[in-house]
Amino acid sequence: MSILLIIIFAILAFLITCSAMVFVVGPIMLLHPNRRGEHFYQHRGMPISPSQLGLPFDDFRFTASDGESQLSAWFIPAAKPIGTIIYLHGVADNKMAGLLLAKVFYDHQFNVLIYDSRAHGESGGRYCTYGYHEKYDVQQAIIAVRKIGQEKNIVVGNVGVFGTSMGAAIAIQTASIEPRIRAIVSEAAFATLRQITVDYQKRLMRLPWHFLRNIAMKRSETIAQFKHREVSPLASVSRIHAPIFFIHGIEDRFIKYQYTQELFIAANEPKEVWFVAGAKHSDVHEIGGKEYEERIAQFFVSHLTAS
Repeated sequence: MSILLIIIFAILAFLITCSAMVFVVGPIMLLHPNRRGEHFYQHRGMPISPSQLGLPFDDFRFTASDGESQLSAWFIPAAKPIGTIIYLHGVADNKMAGLLLAKVFYDHQFNVLIYDSRAHGESGGRYCTYGYHEKYDVQQAIIAVRKIGQEKNIVVGNVGVFGTSMGAAIAIQTASIEPRIRAIVSEAAFATLRQITVDYQKRLMRLPWHFLRNIAMKRSETIAQFKHREVSPLASVSRIHAPIFFIHGIEDRFIKYQYTQELFIAANEPKEVWFVAGAKHSDVHEIGGKEYEERIAQFFVSHLTAS
């Protein structure tokens, strides 16, 4: 056998092995993110309950858009609410990740709803679809907030959504179909699921080939009953007419800040963008500090306060 044939067979064997691995492992990684628990946040000195920040709250569950899965939530009522903000966490995170920002919103007289996205935290749901199904869960969250307001005589007011990473992508997709969302803050959103999956593949496997992404995606679509091409904040953002504030860390190595540039260009007015110098993917709040808190809070105050 010639050296050339040996090389060809070796390449084919490598491609077949990679394809088989991606076919099996890819959907598991994509559809079943790790569920971080209390220890993850405790180790980083972060609160794990609203009570640790002196926040009043109701611990409850509401039904996801599939009519079956129960989503675990905290509702934090303000003393004199001027509106309500829903916090959407990133992939593998849960509602604990939103507590520090929830305190900021509460201090600015907003009610806050934080919940574990489907297939995350303490919530039910078998698969994570990065907004394809989750956008309808946000609509259920709005219904749940309004029900609490009626039952407890709490002013709900206008509703805004803050999302980070996957949560930002979900926020954008939801706002494109949900007129009750009156303002959006998008932190570190991806532009399309197709592109961000290739980015992660390159980082994890050092392989750039799109056909591997397609193998994992097609299998995932069949399992979780979704269409990955439709998970596109970039396509959704042009259908939003509510005010939107984009934020992204310049040093983000997980989701490129250029994706937020694309989203900002495609978005309608009114819109704002802030690229935070020195910030990576998960430390935008820490690096931005008080300026970060005030810019986000004032954005919501200006757009959610009833005229």
